[in-house]
Amino acid sequence: MGALPARFRRERVLIIGCGDVGLRVAAALAPAPRVLALTRGQARAGLLRERGITPLNGDLDMPATLNRLAGIATRVVHLAPPPSSAAGHPGEGLDPRTVALLRALRRRAQPASLVYASTSGVYGDCGGAWVDESRAVAPATARARRRVHAESMVRFMGRSGLHASIVRIPGIYANDREGGTPRARLLRGTPVLCAEDDVYTNHIHADDLARACLLALWKGRPQRIYHASDDTELRMGDYFDLAADLYGLPRPQRLPRAQAQDVLPASLLSFMGESRRLRNGRIKRELGLRLRYPTVAQGLLPSDA
Repeated sequence: MGALPARFRRERVLIIGCGDVGLRVAAALAPAPRVLALTRGQARAGLLRERGITPLNGDLDMPATLNRLAGIATRVVHLAPPPSSAAGHPGEGLDPRTVALLRALRRRAQPASLVYASTSGVYGDCGGAWVDESRAVAPATARARRRVHAESMVRFMGRSGLHASIVRIPGIYANDREGGTPRARLLRGTPVLCAEDDVYTNHIHADDLARACLLALWKGRPQRIYHASDDTELRMGDYFDLAADLYGLPRPQRLPRAQAQDVLPASLLSFMGESRRLRNGRIKRELGLRLRYPTVAQGLLPSDA
C-alpha cells in the first residue's frame, strides 16, 4: 500500500442505495475514509456532494452503467432493495440488481469486505418464536424470496475471497426519518389487531442500524449473518399503544383479524401475518455493538420530551 498514490492508500467506502440509512452510514464514517455513492440523478448527486460524498453515476437496473465500480472501493455497503416484480413474472424471486452489482465489483480487484442489508422477512412466519441467525429461511412472499436470492449471491461471491456479511433488518424507525415513526398512522386512526390475534414485531433505530452496518464492514466474520435488531419485545398493537402514549395521541382501535381483513390494505395485512422475535446477541458479542436506543421507548421519545 505504501507504494500507491495517497488517494488509493486511503480507504474508499462505496454505498449502494444511499438513502436515509446510507447518509447515516456516511456521516458515521466521516472524515477518515473517502465515501462514494452510486446515484442515478443529478439532483441527488448535489445532495451527496453537500454531505461530503462523491457521487458515481450509475443504475443497478442498467448493468452497462456499473463498469466504473470495478476496483473503485476497498469496502462496500449494499443497501439497495431488489426491484419490484409483478406476480407471476419469471424473475419474481430473483434480484438482478445484486447480480449486476457483484459482477461489476469482481471485474477488477474486488473489495476487502461487503455488507448486504437484507430483511428479517426471509424467515417468514415463526409463530412468535425466538429466532437466531441459524434458523433456516422460509420466505413467504416474492419480496422475501428476492432477498434470499440476493443473500445467496453475496455469500457465493464470498467464497472467492470477498469478506461478506449479511445484516438482516426488521422495521427501521427514527423521529428524523421520513415516515420513520407511527405518528402518521396514528393520526389516520388505522386499526391494529386485538391481543388474541396480534403478532410480535422487531425494530431498529436508523442510527443504530448504520453503526451495525459499519461494524460488520470492518469486524464481521466472513460469510456471517447478523440480526440488526434492538431489545424491544412487543406485539404490534402494544408498539402502537406505546407510540400513541409518547405522542399524546389516542390509542388505535383493536380489531379481530377477520374484521381487519375487510378494512386494511393487503400490504399492511402481510406484515400482520408474520410473528417472530429476533435474537440480537451475535451483533453485540462479535461486533461489540452498544445500542444507543435499546428499545423503541427510548428511540421514539420526542426530542422535546
